[in-house]
Amino acid sequence: MSSTLRALALVCSLKPSPDPSSSELLAQQVLDGLAERGVQGESVRVVDHRIHPGVAVDMGSGDEWPALRQKLVDSDILVLATPTWVGHMSSVAQRVLERINAELSETDDEGRPSMYGKVAVVAVVGNEDGAHKIVADCAQALSDIGFTIPATGSTYWNSEAMNPKDYIDLDSTPEAVATTTASLARNAAHLARLLREQQYPAS
Repeated sequence: MSSTLRALALVCSLKPSPDPSSSELLAQQVLDGLAERGVQGESVRVVDHRIHPGVAVDMGSGDEWPALRQKLVDSDILVLATPTWVGHMSSVAQRVLERINAELSETDDEGRPSMYGKVAVVAVVGNEDGAHKIVADCAQALSDIGFTIPATGSTYWNSEAMNPKDYIDLDSTPEAVATTTASLARNAAHLARLLREQQYPAS
């Protein structure tokens, strides 16, 4: 196993590439922060792939989730990035969580759930409220599946109430967001190294 930590950002924008995406921007800022801590990162816009509905590792012909799943298996840190739509995570993010849920039936060579030892963080953007609820839902689901959530395990930006604006259209990153994102990256990299050195006990 390589000594270099790896991070995978699953960007759950509803916009296909190459449309500009606020979710992708915040995810990249998280990856940039992780890179400063020696973590190699990759960003994938999920909507660019055919991800079939279901709760199995492989949903058969045409399903492109298995390839994304392999990237997840090969990573130490998951960055789940989603926009806010009608107060909730995107439907793409919900589908990703449903597909990752299949990992509850997968184990490593010592019988641990397959996502044990992996760190997960959440990034949320939106021109409406809802980030705290989305983070809570995502963190609970990811923890149930076996991921470990670090201190300051989320970063988010919401537009001012009743004044819609997109994160990607801001002239600069708000200081509070930048500071939170930096803390998230620092803590996620630290936790991933600890778990790499000492995995959870199998029994």
